[in-house]
Amino acid sequence: MKRLLHRKLGIIVGLAILAAVAWAGESITSSHASGSTSPAAASPAMPLVQGAAPGFTEVAKAVTPAVVNITTSVGDRGRDARGPRDRMRDPMEEFFGSPWGPRAPLDQPEPRHGGMGSGVIVSPDGYIITNNHVIDGARELTVTLPDKREFKGKVIGTDPKTDLGLIKVEAQGLPSVPWGDSSKLQVGEYVLAVGNPFGLNSTVTLGIVSALGRGRMGITQYEDFIQTDAAINPGNSGGALVNARGELVGINTAIFSQTGGYQGVGFAVPTSMAQPVSESLMKTGKVVRGYLGVGIQEVTQDLAKSFGLKQAKGALVSDVNEDSPAEQAGIKQGDVITGYQGSPVEDPVALQRKVTRTPVGTKATVKVVRNDHEMDLAVTIGEQPDTAKIARAEQGSSEHALAGVAVQELDRQTARELGFTKKTQGVVVMDVEPDSSASQAGLMPRDVIREINKQPVQSVKDYEKITSSLKKDQQVLLLINRRGASLFLSVKV
Repeated sequence: MKRLLHRKLGIIVGLAILAAVAWAGESITSSHASGSTSPAAASPAMPLVQGAAPGFTEVAKAVTPAVVNITTSVGDRGRDARGPRDRMRDPMEEFFGSPWGPRAPLDQPEPRHGGMGSGVIVSPDGYIITNNHVIDGARELTVTLPDKREFKGKVIGTDPKTDLGLIKVEAQGLPSVPWGDSSKLQVGEYVLAVGNPFGLNSTVTLGIVSALGRGRMGITQYEDFIQTDAAINPGNSGGALVNARGELVGINTAIFSQTGGYQGVGFAVPTSMAQPVSESLMKTGKVVRGYLGVGIQEVTQDLAKSFGLKQAKGALVSDVNEDSPAEQAGIKQGDVITGYQGSPVEDPVALQRKVTRTPVGTKATVKVVRNDHEMDLAVTIGEQPDTAKIARAEQGSSEHALAGVAVQELDRQTARELGFTKKTQGVVVMDVEPDSSASQAGLMPRDVIREINKQPVQSVKDYEKITSSLKKDQQVLLLINRRGASLFLSVKV
């Protein structure tokens, strides 16, 4: 009885404390609402956002009609090196794992499904910006508006380097979200994320800008992310991040999570990057970027001392591509780039951002430190070459041994990423369709094909020429390199 009495008293005391806190909250709220002129109420350290709810209500009403649901049907073609299983779930899982539990092992067959994400209508005539990973490899696209209208979507172009894509539906007079200027965002500013998490259409969440210019996340090649604590979950990919005026300032792309769900750290591609990509895709179907032609790395404190720098800032040139604008301008390995077009270069990400946004043909001034001396070099910015040319072995019979294999040129950068220290010739495998002959023989993405039937393969052109002559029932002998080791594989239909 005593224990029971003590427990009841504890509950009563707890409720009394909660009631007191609630009463105190009401008192504080009522004192502010009544326009109290006490010092505490007038203090600028405790600002009140009056009328915030009606303001966000109007923003939500204006934006949600233009944020669509994109459903994809994945066919047997068009997969990249991630493989089909990455597209069977929501595309954002690639960045933070599955909320439904661990993934199935890659050697276990799974049914072929599609994906689901979000998109933002940016023009009344049906152009929709989204993430590349939402629509990548899709055979069919279904775009559903909040008013239940459905349209078939057509891919206008994609840009994997920023994880952006542009699609179009045949319609006029659609609701759209105006472009905003993300360069004017400030940390602490209110933003709203609008999308379709878990298939829950027209979901709006509120947060602030947590940080700006986030890079080195390993999500995309070109990163300049807006970090926000607005709740973003699977299905939000490609959705809108808008400011308090209802202007589009970012495209929600990924979150950092150890659980597969929202943990307060989300990332959006800023419109300063997304709008030019969208406009370029709309006009030409591709993205044209400035190109310098150098490999760069961060300047650490130790490297700064070694190169005679007063501060650990700039971009250390680790490699100079042959016949590149950098080589023609006289930039050398070991130079530290500290300035570009009159503005300082803080780190490699900043240099990359500046160069890629420079119009092709621009004569740019690059400040470098070489042997403890500063010098200005004039460089003519070129067009970034398309090193991601992919070929599929589809010439001739579609049933030959290498049907369903996608390959790419093995350039120096890709070779370094694969861990090759010596010059290696061949083509790198980007994708192998499941249940194909090559897959059953053990060929995997990131393998380097060096020979086909004892014929050397030095380029995609060689690969296309050899595979075009393969017969339907011909057995194929491959010499590949996998993680630095040479292997033979026998592939037959």
